[in-house]
Amino acid sequence: QMELEALRSIYEGDACFRELSPVSFQYRIGESGDPKAFLVEVSWPETYPQTAPVISMDAFFNNTISPAIKQSILDKLMVEVEANLGTAMTYTLFEYAKDNKELFMENQPVNTVTSVSNNIATGTPDVPTSKKKDKKEQLSKTQKRKLADKTDNKGELPRGWNWVDVIK
Repeated sequence: QMELEALRSIYEGDACFRELSPVSFQYRIGESGDPKAFLVEVSWPETYPQTAPVISMDAFFNNTISPAIKQSILDKLMVEVEANLGTAMTYTLFEYAKDNKELFMENQPVNTVTSVSNNIATGTPDVPTSKKKDKKEQLSKTQKRKLADKTDNKGELPRGWNWVDVIK
């Protein structure tokens, strides 16, 4: 209960922290646009902190991370859990993951994410422009006649055409 209150006060207003339930928490390591960002989920079992918390990286946010990298991150976090067994360690785990983000993700290929987004970004705009050409609005004869009556010989409306007649 004390650790729960401490986590709420420490991470109050932090967009990276999310409390899923009173015994389950998520923390995003890295910025949301960063291809090396990942999400760690920690859940407390009934006998926590005497037993290890359940650490998961199965969130949809982590789909771009290879399974080998996920497993290595989990292994390194479990070493930290073993060192802190018997004490409140959720904050420690989140901070350890933040401090070692670069070390955790050093073997993660960045190109897979950026190349897919670049293909989508460059491929999509070319297709519609080659197939469609801008059409001019077709006017009927009466619409053209009314437009010609309103405009002068240059196709411009006369000065003051939208003024309010104050005298009448």
